[in-house]
Amino acid sequence: MTDQNVWLTPAAFEKLQIEFDHLTTDGRREASERIATARAHGDLRENAEYDVAKNDQGLMEARIRKLKHLLDNAEVREVENSGLVEVGTIVTVIDDDEDEYEFFVAPSENKVPGILLASPQSPLGEALLGAAPGDEVSYEAPGGIFTYRIAAVRIYEA
Repeated sequence: MTDQNVWLTPAAFEKLQIEFDHLTTDGRREASERIATARAHGDLRENAEYDVAKNDQGLMEARIRKLKHLLDNAEVREVENSGLVEVGTIVTVIDDDEDEYEFFVAPSENKVPGILLASPQSPLGEALLGAAPGDEVSYEAPGGIFTYRIAAVRIYEA
């Protein structure tokens, strides 16, 4: 993990905070109970239930560390309407076949169900940043070079 700040919407920050609070309280309690139950079944050297419970606990603790880092280093803010594609905006694009798509330009921690996400670090996200309605942007991906026309830009509102 880097020390870079990650931009989060207030809604994404709240969602991550709720998950962190749950994992550090109920999650840890439930993990301890699962380990205790598995330990009570006998020999730990051949106890698959114990191994799974310990592995799950390790994964949960890793998630807790990641969430703490994100929450401690988050840049939580609303976006100003500049008319340009920037982190925190939803951009409507049209491809060469005249198909229309909407992308939320934001880090993956801001994922919203039902809206396509274009991370600012992805080839598409990098191509979109700074563009305005009417601009054409192209980016290279494993499937070739793709071009979109920017149809509209609006601020994401939770």
